[in-house]
Amino acid sequence: MPDIIQLLPDSIANQIAAGEVVQRPASVVKELMENAIDAGARRVQLILREAGKSFIQVIDDGSGMSDTDARLSIERHATSKIRKAEDLFTIRTMGFRGEALASIAAVAQVEIRTRMATRELGTAIQVEASQVKRQEPVACETGTSITVRNLFYNIPARRNFLKSNPVEMLHIQNEFFRLALAHADKAFQLVHHDEVLYDLPPSKLSQRIVALFGKAYQHQLTPCREETSLVKITGYVGRPETARKKKDEQFLFVNNRFIRSHYLSYAVRDAFAGLIPTDAHPFFVLFLDIDPKHIDVNVHPTKTEIKFDDERAVYAVVSAAARQALGSGNLAPAIDFAADVNLVTKIQNTSISKDQYINEQFGSLAHNNLRNWEKLFEHNRPTLGGIFTDQPTQPLYPLPTGPQEDVPPTAVPVFQFRGRYIFFPMADSVRVVDQQAAHERILFEKFLRQLHSKHALAQQLMFPVTVALTPADFAMVWELEGELRALGFQLEPFGKETVLVTAVPAEVSGQEARLLSELLEQFKNHQHQLHLPLNEKLAAALAKRGSANMAKQLTSEEMHAVVHQLFACKQPAYTPDGNPTFFQLETSTIERYFTR
Repeated sequence: MPDIIQLLPDSIANQIAAGEVVQRPASVVKELMENAIDAGARRVQLILREAGKSFIQVIDDGSGMSDTDARLSIERHATSKIRKAEDLFTIRTMGFRGEALASIAAVAQVEIRTRMATRELGTAIQVEASQVKRQEPVACETGTSITVRNLFYNIPARRNFLKSNPVEMLHIQNEFFRLALAHADKAFQLVHHDEVLYDLPPSKLSQRIVALFGKAYQHQLTPCREETSLVKITGYVGRPETARKKKDEQFLFVNNRFIRSHYLSYAVRDAFAGLIPTDAHPFFVLFLDIDPKHIDVNVHPTKTEIKFDDERAVYAVVSAAARQALGSGNLAPAIDFAADVNLVTKIQNTSISKDQYINEQFGSLAHNNLRNWEKLFEHNRPTLGGIFTDQPTQPLYPLPTGPQEDVPPTAVPVFQFRGRYIFFPMADSVRVVDQQAAHERILFEKFLRQLHSKHALAQQLMFPVTVALTPADFAMVWELEGELRALGFQLEPFGKETVLVTAVPAEVSGQEARLLSELLEQFKNHQHQLHLPLNEKLAAALAKRGSANMAKQLTSEEMHAVVHQLFACKQPAYTPDGNPTFFQLETSTIERYFTR
């Protein structure tokens, strides 16, 4: 039998490796900017076109490379960061694997121009699909400029998986923010289609946060600082007012490397218990400085996951530091961390699991929340028969004229419970409708129809309002302008990062000054649903925003209208993000409670 195992050609092996390292334009941005930081750059410039799909350029003023180093940099496992296995446990650089440039060069057209300060001429290299096409001397500035064109040009299937420009720009912005926060002492610039979105001079961390997230954060930051023999913590936590529905403004760095850790994020979240809603997440930018021998960064090619040799001890320090920060700002009772110098030792010596520790330390939070819900319900008891007083004189929903299947006729009594649920009887069951979830489904399908027909009912504002946005959100608005107009928005640019809103969708009028920014936040919240097309993400975001205030008393006519419109939908059973809109209680189930 002939031998069937053979070595893959380098070009194919590099493409396979690129699948782990280069997932989208943001992956390229991350790797190139990290290389610039490791090269000692004091200024890093990022230039993009088509959200990085067609053009990414990173220019730095770092140390540059020699001719030989430049040629070796595109080879797999070629690195200047480590020499032996033991070096993996003393790493303080951003990169170390030696895979980034080789992976990028395998799936794009790459040009490198670099010069060391000690040399009069630099070198230029052109690479396509791992093949060096040209290398020659060139006059250039000290440092390195790497240009990546036509990402995934030789792998059309991968290119087809890329999302719309606003989505890809959102991922790039996240990577840019992380590096800009981790290195506030360096200058960063982000340019997209010749428009400067961010131009950040070297500054203090607090100034960098305000420059990235807006002036609203200027007085919303509380310093956080703690130091033990294990770890040193510095940074800022946001006041409770900055809490958001999504965790996109939580930044945790270990030795200046951005990491994802739900466990440590929960440590900060717990410090805010009782200060923010249970479904909100606090803002924080925290830096952990720890001896590299206590961590392992060689866990995943993206290097955003690390392992601690004593994660529970780190958890304790982070949680205590966040509590102290809030206490120093008179926002919560402070923990005197210095009062118990054996805190870390106690946690190290305990044998309980991570989940047990959380339950024991924070179980009272669930009990307090239950008490709060009970008090809330005591003040919102429905009147007998589900009939409410002070009902609006005009119906919130127009009653559909055509008959709908499987819904009660208007003669059948329906009633409302706690201003949130609609009960109506069927032949052999009772249906319970969550009116907010139902409203979200109704609006979602309505907005989808409007986006398809390009015709929406807009409400003109008597007094147009201005909305200040971040540069990335401002750019996103104009990327989505056609879709936003189809939904009923009428927008005009009003300065560099401000939008003038002259009309809004009629279905979600009210609080117009916040509507656009909240829509963008909801739109970004739906980005994890990568299978959804752009129209569905926008419609889902606006429906979520439009249904947010639907816990209210309804007239009998309005309740019937909600039910009829819900069951006229194509998918009445679920909201766009999969939550149920109603459930059905069968007569047989009810009878079992009475032993019939």
